Amino acid sequence: MSPTSPRVRTDSRLSRMLHVLLHMARNDQPVTSAQIARMLGTNAAVVRRTMAGLRKAGYVQSEKGHHGGWRLDCDLATVTLLDIHRAVGGPRVFAIGADHAHPDCAVERVVNAALADALEEAQALLVRRLGAVTLADLAREFDQICHTAAWGLADHPQS
Repeated sequence: MSPTSPRVRTDSRLSRMLHVLLHMARNDQPVTSAQIARMLGTNAAVVRRTMAGLRKAGYVQSEKGHHGGWRLDCDLATVTLLDIHRAVGGPRVFAIGADHAHPDCAVERVVNAALADALEEAQALLVRRLGAVTLADLAREFDQICHTAAWGLADHPQS
């Protein structure tokens, strides 16, 4: 992409919430929406909206009061990336779509069929991959990196 090309906005909710959940998994204290917002460079209202989906799915709980905040409420080994993807609203994975402006056009039908098949196959592969990786898998990989590099959450930017 050239410097003058428009930047395509991507939905980073899954990546961001996985980031937050791994921090929470390694922190014994509740984490406030304001703390999460600072870590993600957003505002607390956005965090609360997104975390509400995780709470509804039973992956986190919120505690009110002076020492309140968000806590994990799940076994990392039983929650997959696909589960989190669905809990944060299951945003559309592919922005590619078919054009239906000329349904009687044979060329459009051939193109749309080819795109539909390819996108269906790609979507199925992604769902399988996301469903095969658990939060525990990510936590183990993170722990290994920390052990190898001799650093932890305190060394993480904005944690």
